[in-house]
Amino acid sequence: MKIVFTGGGTGGHFYPIIAVAEMVNQIIDEENILKSELYFISDNPFDRELLFENGLIYEEIKTGKRRTHTGIKGAILNFFDLFKIFFGVLNAIFKIFSIYPDAVFGKGGYASFPTLFAARILRIPVVIHESDSAPGRVNRWAGRFAKKIAVSFAEAGDFFPKDHVAWTGQPIRTEIEHPADKEEALEYFKLESSIPVILVLGGSLGAELINNTIIDALPRLVKDYQIVHQTGIKNFEAVKERADVVLNDNRHKLRYLPVAFLSTLPLKMAAGAATIIISRAGSMLFEISSWGLPSILVPITNTNLNHQKKNAFNYARSGACSVIEEANMTANILCGEIDRIVGDKEIYDNMSESAKNFNKTNAGAKIARALVDIALSHEK
Repeated sequence: MKIVFTGGGTGGHFYPIIAVAEMVNQIIDEENILKSELYFISDNPFDRELLFENGLIYEEIKTGKRRTHTGIKGAILNFFDLFKIFFGVLNAIFKIFSIYPDAVFGKGGYASFPTLFAARILRIPVVIHESDSAPGRVNRWAGRFAKKIAVSFAEAGDFFPKDHVAWTGQPIRTEIEHPADKEEALEYFKLESSIPVILVLGGSLGAELINNTIIDALPRLVKDYQIVHQTGIKNFEAVKERADVVLNDNRHKLRYLPVAFLSTLPLKMAAGAATIIISRAGSMLFEISSWGLPSILVPITNTNLNHQKKNAFNYARSGACSVIEEANMTANILCGEIDRIVGDKEIYDNMSESAKNFNKTNAGAKIARALVDIALSHEK
């Protein structure tokens, strides 16, 4: 049995793939499925260590992407990317033919297009998953021929054939599905037990607007809170330098802890320590939901189909979060919203309960079961 996983080059695509791969490996072990091979095909490995840990063989296929918000520069880039897409598809056809998998799992994103196109040409069964409430272009297209379509938001099902779609929720890695013990987590980061903790997650690549607003708000925040701030690897030095200047003479400056990136164990610990989370509105909101923590979401404004804004307000309707749009994201508004939620036990408890209720468990296991069944059927 051979299964290929494919998706774009961000954590929002990569980590759900790992979550499904974990469950596929579990099924392989439990059912003693022999001669099993798992592949990950993308334009970037994202995290080679996680690929290795889950037995995924990485195959690189470079491709281009289509930009929706284009000026002259964007139009020029789109023109040249047509050639990248063309050669990416040719490469994918060759690689998929040489592997000849029994199923392909697509997570969406421009990097998945060549592999899904090759699977379509070679009549390899396809299963896709959509994390956003409004599907991206690649998944909308792949939904026309996919055997099974899993969605994280029920609303996304309206974009796909009804008889092929299932509302599974979001696949979440088993290592981070549940937060660490509170005391252990506070000790891990050397935090005070009596002071609430704000966890800032700007996504795997960081978020400049969130970073800037947090820095502006730091003198006020450290009076009453401790902050664990994932800045993004590229932004870490700049954010740390600015924070050092802002908090230079502040007696509470040790309450601010910037980190470039939270890998599996640190993220689990940060979730255990957190009182409230500030985040973008990508697929991370499902991890937040699984932790049962209130959150403030700051959706990216100009994204394809406004998917982050739709995600944020869909989640907010459940009562689990508050939304601050980018145009309103200032230090005063952010601090006021944090104080409102953390300072009112009834509001806090209701949001926490709503987050828990929003979470759908075992998504990875359900998708993995369907994927393995299709792969074994194709193999025969």
